[in-house]
Amino acid sequence: MERVLTLVLLCALSTLGQTVLPNVDKVSILARTETVLTLNWTIAGGNRNYSYTLVREGVLDEQINVTESGDVVTHEVPSLSPGTKYSFTLYTVFGEDRSTGHHFFAVTVPSNVENVNVIDRKEFEMTLEWEKVNNRSDYELEYNDKIESVPTPGGSSVVYRVTPLSSGTEVFFTIYTVFEGVKSRGYNFSRVTIPSNVGSVSVIDRKETEMTLQWERVNNRNDYTYELVYGEKKEPIATQPDSLVVYKVESLSSGTEYSFTLSTVFKDLKSSGYKFARVTVPSNVEKVDLAEQNDTDVILKWDKKTYNYALECSKNPCENISITAEGNTIMCHISGLIPAANYIFTVYTEFFDARSSGFNYNHTTTLSNVTEVGVDRSLTQLTIKWNKLNKNDIYNYTLRDNHGTENNFTGSVMDDEIIHIYSHLTPGTIHSFTLFTVVNDVRSEGYKFKSITTIPCESFNWTVTNSSIVAQVNSSTRVIAENSTGNSKNDPVVDNRVNLQELYPGAIYNVSLWYDLDSEELLQCSHLLTLDPNSVLNLQCKYFSGGYGLAVIWDHPYGVMDVVQVDIGSQSFNRSSNESSRQEFKNLQVAHWYKVTATSFSGAKKSKMESLNCQTDPAGVIAGVLVFFLLVILICAAVYWWLRYGSAKQNKSPKPVDSKVTKKSYKLIPEDKFPEHFRNMSRDENRGFSQEYEDLSSVGIEQSSVAALLPENKDKNRFTNVLPYDSSRVQLTVNDEDNSDYINANYMPGYDNASKQYIAAQGPLPSTVNDFWRMVWEKRSKTIIMVTNCTESGRIKCEQYWPLDYSPCLYGNLVVTVKSENKASSWTLREFNVKDKSTSETRTVKHFHFTAWPDHGVPSGTEELIQFRGLVRQHIESSFSAGPTVVHCSAGVGRTGTLIALDVLLQQLDREKAVGIAAFVQQMRFCRPLMVQTESQYVFLHQCIMDSLQSKGVAKSEPLYENSDMIYVNAIALRQYENGSKI
Repeated sequence: MERVLTLVLLCALSTLGQTVLPNVDKVSILARTETVLTLNWTIAGGNRNYSYTLVREGVLDEQINVTESGDVVTHEVPSLSPGTKYSFTLYTVFGEDRSTGHHFFAVTVPSNVENVNVIDRKEFEMTLEWEKVNNRSDYELEYNDKIESVPTPGGSSVVYRVTPLSSGTEVFFTIYTVFEGVKSRGYNFSRVTIPSNVGSVSVIDRKETEMTLQWERVNNRNDYTYELVYGEKKEPIATQPDSLVVYKVESLSSGTEYSFTLSTVFKDLKSSGYKFARVTVPSNVEKVDLAEQNDTDVILKWDKKTYNYALECSKNPCENISITAEGNTIMCHISGLIPAANYIFTVYTEFFDARSSGFNYNHTTTLSNVTEVGVDRSLTQLTIKWNKLNKNDIYNYTLRDNHGTENNFTGSVMDDEIIHIYSHLTPGTIHSFTLFTVVNDVRSEGYKFKSITTIPCESFNWTVTNSSIVAQVNSSTRVIAENSTGNSKNDPVVDNRVNLQELYPGAIYNVSLWYDLDSEELLQCSHLLTLDPNSVLNLQCKYFSGGYGLAVIWDHPYGVMDVVQVDIGSQSFNRSSNESSRQEFKNLQVAHWYKVTATSFSGAKKSKMESLNCQTDPAGVIAGVLVFFLLVILICAAVYWWLRYGSAKQNKSPKPVDSKVTKKSYKLIPEDKFPEHFRNMSRDENRGFSQEYEDLSSVGIEQSSVAALLPENKDKNRFTNVLPYDSSRVQLTVNDEDNSDYINANYMPGYDNASKQYIAAQGPLPSTVNDFWRMVWEKRSKTIIMVTNCTESGRIKCEQYWPLDYSPCLYGNLVVTVKSENKASSWTLREFNVKDKSTSETRTVKHFHFTAWPDHGVPSGTEELIQFRGLVRQHIESSFSAGPTVVHCSAGVGRTGTLIALDVLLQQLDREKAVGIAAFVQQMRFCRPLMVQTESQYVFLHQCIMDSLQSKGVAKSEPLYENSDMIYVNAIALRQYENGSKI
């Protein structure tokens, strides 16, 4: 029936002039392989009478008859090429007619890659390579549940790096060739990554010929093995069930360094190898010998090997060990050992970090004696004291005297110093002792010593003359006599008799008696004795003051003499040894005979009195008579006036005039009058200067210096006669009980009575350097003027209180650094940085150091000092809010006073056109003793003013001042110089 309908339809179409067959709607790919495509479609128009023609390019038309009973046609196209895209046209055919055709494309499965190579392999990646399939360029790589598209650049092969992977792991791969979205069936293969190295290797046991290594399993994998390579050996190591692998390397050489490479192995792949070096234990020394020993030292020796060595002590510790090589022998010096102690010395050989098991050597030290005993001696007592041996409490001691009596001392219950006192002894007696060291009931051989009690010097009968000291003494073998000039006599005591001859008259001698006991010099006693001074020489008189006076002249005697006392009638004068040997007496009677006596004194000792009868000038008698008659006339006139007028007036007693001591008033000298004043003062060998300076000698000396004389402050004074007055002394801040407020320094006035403009200070001692900087800091001083050198004529004048170089120095709590130093011919200018260590505050201090002032006297000229003062004045005036200017020499009075006076007087001269030198020196001496210490400095000060006026054109042209031996020296200053305290 179906066929009939089809025929009817075809007839109908043919009657229309054209036959149209329907195309299939859709062709599906039911299956595909590399060479076969299985097609599937539904019959066109539902007409099973149709047949089909499949056309593809380059192939004959294929006629397809429908044989299936169903509505679906399945057709297999064989003999195709893999991975090829084919173009098909499927025609519906009926008889001679066919449809327009259904066009479609179909792709065959591409071929697999044939082989895959690994061209690079690492722990966490590998690089694969394969030849392209039919020059196709699309691939997919499947591994570890990942699918990656592989980009393929030009060329015949594909290279692809796979990362990240796990080290030491077998990875399974499948490579698909992809063509038009169709993948090949897949090429399966597996490859292995390189395993990782071990993390570290430990040596858990080490001996001379073997060592045991240990490491953690790599990745905790039990399918890894290991390979250890060292030297020519290669040892495989199987994995172990534990997480740690332990392996013993045997048959090694002692004291040798081995280089190892440990590789991890997985499926014949080895890691890069963990490289390490380890050493075996060195062998012990074979023998140790004792080379030398004493109580506290041992020297051991042994044969040298190519090792290092160490030594340790057991039982008793030892710290001081020195090991040296001498040829083929090793010498080990062990010092600081405890006497009478057992030691086990262990000698180790060392090679890198490996140490041998050690060779033991037993040794017992001997017991030493106490080697030093101190004895404090007095008239009736000997105090024996010694320190514990090695400060160790294990020692006990036994002290035996010359009577055999023993005293025992237990070291563990005594202080570090052990003391025993023998009392009620006889003065001047010798005593013998033996001190034993005792340890573990073992007694040393004993330290023997002697001592002697002292004697009382004052009990002997000393006979003293002007050149000798004689006395009968006991318990002495030698006598030493020293005077203040440093001269000394050192004589033996023969038959207990002291006989010192040819001594210095008037000198104070410290006489010391000594006893030489077993090569030890022991002081028995000391005694101060003053020799009688010599009498004055060539005592004579000369007329003076027109008959109303006498000038007494004498020669100073040989030896020490403090003063010469000269007496005429009721007049008495003292002249010191430093003053001229001339004394003038005034207000005497004309043409009158006087007995003149002269006695020299040294302390309380006096010489034989020298006397002379002298007559005043008789030429004054005539003048005296005339004066007498004139007085008579005046008296008569006065009596007449009183008789006539006195009754008419009331008698009134005059009021008493108050008498009090005041400062002497000195007038200012105008600058235009100063040259004439200078010439007048210079006449008769500077006589005017001498008289004026002598008037200043006692200024201020009545003031107290209590603080300077306190026991804790005495050692802070450079000279015993230069002590700061309490009223003007500089007081330091006291921060704790160890500090003192005392320093040998006084405030000085400045120009126009400005108070505390300067600080006059002595040159620092070693013990007062910190106090000096503390004063500079606390008083906020920005300027230090130094007018001395640290050492002059071989004597230390001042301690250097600043750093020797540019390295900072700590003085107390202050850090001082030299910032700069500029030297000129006569001075050096420095700049210091001063920092408070507690607060970090830093200040700048200028240091002006005048170096051309000679040890004794004054500079050779005034010009350089005047220029130096100008530099100082310029800096002072430019310093804002600065404290006092610190000025010092050695004692802080002579050169210091001259410099301060010059600075102030030049200011006065500039502002007032007048100058008062004596007045200012007097003012300074009320603040500190001996300011402008010598007369030569006083004259030099006047010369500086004179030369300053000359430079201004006020004075006539005269040569600059030159130092001269003709200048008088102040009596007080010269006496100080004679006593060794010249400033």
